Amino acid sequence: MNEQLWWRGAVIYQIYPRSFNDANQDGIGDLPGIIAKLDYIASLGVDAIWISPFFKSPMKDFGYDISDYRDIDPLFGTLADFDELIVKAHALGIKIMIDQVLSHTSDQHQWFLDSREDKTNDKADWYVWADAKEDGTAPNNWLSIFGGTGWTWEPRRQQYYLHNFLSSQPDLNFHNPDVRQAVLDNVEFWLKRGVDGFRLDAINFCFHDAKLRDNPAKPKELRQSIGFDEKNPYAYQYHYFNNTQDENLGFIESIRTLLNKYPGAVALGEISSEDSLKTMAEYTQGDTRLHMGYSFDLLTDNFTAGYIKQVVESLESRVSDGWPCWSISNHDVQRVVSRWGGYENPNFAKMLFAMIASLRGSVCSYQGEELGLTEADIAYEDIQDPYGITFWPQFKGRDGCRTPHPWQDSEQNAGFSSAKPWLPMSPEHVAKSVNTQEQPADSILNSYRHFNAWRKTQPAILYGDIKMLASEEPILAFVRTYQQEQLVVCFNLSEQVQRVSLDLASVGGAQASNLTALTDHNLLSGKLEQVQKDNITIELPAFGCYYAKL
Repeated sequence: MNEQLWWRGAVIYQIYPRSFNDANQDGIGDLPGIIAKLDYIASLGVDAIWISPFFKSPMKDFGYDISDYRDIDPLFGTLADFDELIVKAHALGIKIMIDQVLSHTSDQHQWFLDSREDKTNDKADWYVWADAKEDGTAPNNWLSIFGGTGWTWEPRRQQYYLHNFLSSQPDLNFHNPDVRQAVLDNVEFWLKRGVDGFRLDAINFCFHDAKLRDNPAKPKELRQSIGFDEKNPYAYQYHYFNNTQDENLGFIESIRTLLNKYPGAVALGEISSEDSLKTMAEYTQGDTRLHMGYSFDLLTDNFTAGYIKQVVESLESRVSDGWPCWSISNHDVQRVVSRWGGYENPNFAKMLFAMIASLRGSVCSYQGEELGLTEADIAYEDIQDPYGITFWPQFKGRDGCRTPHPWQDSEQNAGFSSAKPWLPMSPEHVAKSVNTQEQPADSILNSYRHFNAWRKTQPAILYGDIKMLASEEPILAFVRTYQQEQLVVCFNLSEQVQRVSLDLASVGGAQASNLTALTDHNLLSGKLEQVQKDNITIELPAFGCYYAKL
């Protein structure tokens, strides 16, 4: 096997620190809590962890509103804790990636406190300020993803400022070169502390249209909700001008130039645009832009083989040398086991991870996926997410996927904290606690561990090309090819036994009679029923899979 870059084919385990493990028993997870569970993380067989924001913040958006990019919020610990985390994770062979929220700050950041005072201070042009229209209304029709106008009036300056998210998250003015340099300096602060990479939040939102042109209306039949709720008026526009501007490409090239000074450091961009797959291809093109990108295209409700195939093929047709990173769960969407059917069969959760981890690319796996956690039901009085409060009851927000991680079923709050957790521990999750899944060889947790270990022995899965095969619902089938090795991969996305015939002519079908089934992944496996020239017929159990070498 040729020497490969560590991040290609990597499994990146996302930690939402508020909800992972609480070391100081105040009801909120923290960095020492993560340190205490590093052995557990290492046991999962993941290559890296991505930690959601832990920087100083008023927590209006739970850390995605940053008031100091170079310090840890006391809720989560100290810089010394972070340094200890780096050292101990690296000793266990775990890379550390952290969130960087570059497009906007908190309204409590000193830059904004200075900028809002008047139009002549040295930070006056560091945010997106604009005069009102003649009638006093906002400069244009741009909307906030969190509801309502994307503009808020600031009486000190007698101007509006732009915020694509909460009004407490003002957008930085990336047209100002001083802003770009200051942001890059903040990124380098963490590179110097030893981080291995960054997940770049909403990276395509950095630049805005300098002319502040109105976004055009989107016809009702074309309104989509990838990345936000369909009941949100944000879906009523084409977002051509408030994000994804051409100038952004130059900025991400500056990020890459900086990262190149730190061998092995990588950037993973979160992308949500009108055509996220196209933007993802652009942002990861060549070796001068982002190393990886991921979109919300598999974070939707659509769970059909045809849709997954279409997303993969669409991306593959646009990405030449770029590298995708796939995700089916994160801190912003309903947990995948619930979102894609809510089946109680544990083989469903096992199959979902194997499926996403078998596509070409790297994988972001959200905490709790390894336990098969479902979406938690949160009562209105317990909701913390401002997004959910605004759009209740049609959209209940993101708290259902952010509840505390269950460790011990017999302990208070399942071992997360002895204090009242910031979100309630889900009773359904207690039964799936880590300790209950440690011993049974067939648990979802141990399947996750075993598959990660097995996957590392399969270079075709880690690094190979992908070609989708023709198949009917509910079968997803493809071939992974790396050097001289070909691997046929097939998944049954349904709870019924399926028989499927696959034509391998386009991928070396003459060798079909030489198929060697692989079953040492320990997943529920299908069986080869017959081979006729280029065609094979496979029987797949409910939520089963089939791996075979050609």
